Amino acid sequence: MQIHAWKNDFLNRILYEKNYSALTARAYAEDLDHFFAFLIETGDCDLTHVTVNDARIYLSRLTDEKYERTTISRKVSALRAFYNFLLMNHLVEENPFSYLQVKNKKLQLPNFFYSEEMEELFKSVEGQKPLDLRNKALLEILYGTGIRVSECQQLRWDNVNMEIGYIKVLGKGNKERLVPFGYYAQMALLDYHKMSRTPLMEKYHKEHDYVFINQYGDPLTVRGIQYILKQLIKKTSLTANIHPHMLRHSFATHLLNNGANLREVQELLGHDSLSSTQIYTHVTKENLMKNYQQFHPRAHQEKE
Repeated sequence: MQIHAWKNDFLNRILYEKNYSALTARAYAEDLDHFFAFLIETGDCDLTHVTVNDARIYLSRLTDEKYERTTISRKVSALRAFYNFLLMNHLVEENPFSYLQVKNKKLQLPNFFYSEEMEELFKSVEGQKPLDLRNKALLEILYGTGIRVSECQQLRWDNVNMEIGYIKVLGKGNKERLVPFGYYAQMALLDYHKMSRTPLMEKYHKEHDYVFINQYGDPLTVRGIQYILKQLIKKTSLTANIHPHMLRHSFATHLLNNGANLREVQELLGHDSLSSTQIYTHVTKENLMKNYQQFHPRAHQEKE
């Protein structure tokens, strides 16, 4: 069918020309299929017949089906990009999704750990067993560099410079960046490599370059990293529902709280836009107000 041929051409373009990740391409493919199913249901599956009014009806359908606003926004973005592709190739005369806007919901501040909470989390990885050393190195790298969990999972030893103290990260859109790490992460990596990773790799006769491995010497998966962190939080008195991005949020928030430049934090995080990084300034302001209310002697009226 023509519809599937256009879809495949579009997906190939964003993968190989635009350098979108395979994960993004898969999400876009699902979004397109959902829209195609909507067109079939409404009785006209010809993509060239879709109007701005049809796009609005589809948006209303997504809202009625209780999709999250972020999911709706992504679906609209996928369809806008798809119709731009069709327009560029003279397959349609207009992009019905060009002026379709999803209203922004209230700004959601990222969850992060305070410094004291991070210290308690690090206490949970104290120990000399192979997996303790692995977990400590994993925690030090996630918090000490702010890299995404997918970037951590894909990290290879060839991209780790122990002498200078930085890692080369392949981020979104296959963009490379250099991220430094400090003394604690360096020591944790050295101990992990010598007393955990090497013995496990030899025991199970495994040969690969991935930094973080499971108990059988195979590369950790993203889900495996998430599971490890959930187990670590259970060993503490913390009540937060931990996810890897909280360590990334903590990394950025603590840098800004201690005087780091916003542009530098943007570079470290691998954000294309400064606006993506600016959300952390809201977090630091919130932290500032919390500390003020707690510690300033004239922040509250004295109780009689």
